[in-house]
Amino acid sequence: MAALICGSLAFDNIMTFEGRFADQILPDQLHILNVSFLVPTLRRDFGGCAGNIAYALRLLGGDAWPMAMVGSDGADYVQRLDELGVQTAHIGQLQDTHTAQCMIMTDRDNNQITAFHPGAMMQAHGNRITPELKEQVRVGIIAPDGRQAMLEHAQQFKAAGIPFVFDPGQGLPMFDGQELRSFIEQADWVAVNDYEARMLSERTGWSLEQISGQVQGLVVTLGAEGCEVWVQGAKTLVAPVQPAAVVDPTGCGDAWRGAMLFGLERGWDLVRCAELGNRLGALKIASRGPQNYVLDFAQP
Repeated sequence: MAALICGSLAFDNIMTFEGRFADQILPDQLHILNVSFLVPTLRRDFGGCAGNIAYALRLLGGDAWPMAMVGSDGADYVQRLDELGVQTAHIGQLQDTHTAQCMIMTDRDNNQITAFHPGAMMQAHGNRITPELKEQVRVGIIAPDGRQAMLEHAQQFKAAGIPFVFDPGQGLPMFDGQELRSFIEQADWVAVNDYEARMLSERTGWSLEQISGQVQGLVVTLGAEGCEVWVQGAKTLVAPVQPAAVVDPTGCGDAWRGAMLFGLERGWDLVRCAELGNRLGALKIASRGPQNYVLDFAQP
């Protein structure tokens, strides 16, 4: 059966500045900031959480159904997903706006300046999860998306009886404590990184032990340190996998979540899902871009 992936589809525009931002931005002149950076390299990647998760899940052999919204410039992205074998029937298209765009500029010290234009993503609540989907969808995920879409899709997953992962990611600051508590109460699993875990605890007033007691499992990814799996208040540390190279972390968390969905759809326990997630994340970080890695577990 399929995994329904609610989240964004976006274009990532990656630029490299060969100098240092610190040499161009004068602290005593921030009130009249007017700077320009020459960026000799520019790369455009397919991205967005729903697209990245779907790519990972499909790479593993899973049935990925992204539910997202693209703009008038999104036809090439939808065609790419079709060619990958990803089901695109639940991707809507708007003609009066752009697909979400992320512009990232990195200097030689790996400092970054990022701008994000949500575009069509802000209308993602136009896509709806209906009870009929339960016959074909075994598990779902709410990844970062338009605020209204995340709220409504959680309610719709619950009403349809489809178990789902709450993965607020960079969208977490959009919600207050009561809204986050409601997400957790409706969800079956929660997935966050260590920074998001601290923010989630602060805003809800619940410890990680308390959060894990309300869902089937909580995962806290720790980057190079592996991840924590919390089940009913008990924590298990799942060891990291050493990557062949550290090239680009963009999309590693999404690759991890694709592996998680692959395992959950097959009834695996959460530790086994996490072990696969750590392996896939190690493959992703060795490749540039969020959707350019291949499945090769023979790598060290």
